Amino acid sequence: MKKILFILLVFVVASCSKDFEEMNTNTKSPVAVSGETLFTNAQKNLADQLASVNVNTNIWKLWARYITETTYVDEANYDIVNRTQPGNAFRTYYRNILRDLQESAVIMEEATFAAPEDIAAKANRLAIIEILNVFAYQRLVDMFGDIPYTEALKVDETTIPKYDDAEGIYSDLFSRLNTAIAGLDVANGSFGSQDVYYGGDVAMWKKFANSLKLKMAITVADVSSLNSKAAAEAAVTDGVITDASENGTLVYLGASPNTNPLYLDLVASGRHDFVATADIIDTMKFYVDPRMDLYYDLAPGATVQVGGAYGYSNAYDLYSHLTATIEEPTFESMLISVEEVEFYLAEAIERGWAVGGTAEDHYNAGITASIIYWGGDAAAATAYLADANVAYSTAPGADWKEKIGIQSWLASFNRGFIGYTTMRRLDFHTFPQPPQARTDDGSTPVRYTYPIDEQTLNGANLDAAAAAIGGDNMLTKLFWDAN
Repeated sequence: MKKILFILLVFVVASCSKDFEEMNTNTKSPVAVSGETLFTNAQKNLADQLASVNVNTNIWKLWARYITETTYVDEANYDIVNRTQPGNAFRTYYRNILRDLQESAVIMEEATFAAPEDIAAKANRLAIIEILNVFAYQRLVDMFGDIPYTEALKVDETTIPKYDDAEGIYSDLFSRLNTAIAGLDVANGSFGSQDVYYGGDVAMWKKFANSLKLKMAITVADVSSLNSKAAAEAAVTDGVITDASENGTLVYLGASPNTNPLYLDLVASGRHDFVATADIIDTMKFYVDPRMDLYYDLAPGATVQVGGAYGYSNAYDLYSHLTATIEEPTFESMLISVEEVEFYLAEAIERGWAVGGTAEDHYNAGITASIIYWGGDAAAATAYLADANVAYSTAPGADWKEKIGIQSWLASFNRGFIGYTTMRRLDFHTFPQPPQARTDDGSTPVRYTYPIDEQTLNGANLDAAAAAIGGDNMLTKLFWDAN
């Protein structure tokens, strides 16, 4: 009898254990996430970060002088301590983008396939992940300078990673990008529909990667040790983006949570935080730019666009705002574009690099592509380029850097970091500085300072990095900023 009772007890315990296990399992929170899902999530996080105008996370459209603030003017005056923007950007790139890409690659590496096409698709997927790694790390270097790199994301080994030399990082990024490009097989697939930029089109990813290499080469063009000329020429020979249909973008959906962050920041929030700057409005008026109506609406009650003074309090009802097109929930986020590439090519030719065509050809192509992208037509572009103030041979400016710089800046509207970096690289701007600038001499910052959290969590390595770059100051130039 005891034996029978014992057997029954075993069955009851086993049954209860199974029931308890089922009850304690959250079926809505998966314990494992696929590599494809992590890759898609990293893509969206990256696109969101680039597109956002939320002053807690992205202030590049302010620093590029495309918009200024109305009531709260801290960010336009270069205050990055109050809302800790450097820390927010640092965290987003490392945790939400690079970490997801890292985990995606680990899962992909561990996957085994038998069919040759699946093996080839796996290789393409890993190469594409690497391309986005390079994109994200370059952006971080161009924000801060020296950053955690060789020890970054290795949480099993250290939680206090050292900061690596920015020039050395760039050198390694070129190598990684070259390897990734060589690993792409355009005859095979990759992520398919789970790639929200190119739908798994490997040929487009190859053009994206070469365009990124060209961009990196132009950025460090004044650093002789990195052999930018050879990198740019190789990228163009292998094939860069040549048409707007090849742009690297994420097209958003019309419903939350997959709308463009601009819609959330400018419409859904109900806030009226931004107006156009007098800097860009006055510049566009000087050039009689046909994109004026495509970028900004008329000032309330006026027949023209009017911009506010940068860094001052500006009444929302007195100045022009971003157009409704930009506020659409489906408006795309741009990673790299044909007009950006064309301006890089114009600059490359002026530097004596063999990338084909003339500087004027590429300058014209960049302007034309921008006007058409924003809704203008070829006739408007032709008329604009015929203006003596715009035509490459007669446009005012001390040198080609000013000519290309101004038009590249105008074309980079809505892509704050590109416009801001163009300002840093080519030094074409002479904009008045804001009244309460937090920089030592009131001038525009040339980098983010390191995150406040790092001072507490990784202080020794941060101090070493600050010493290596010449001081953790917003006016400390990055290694490539030679002008």
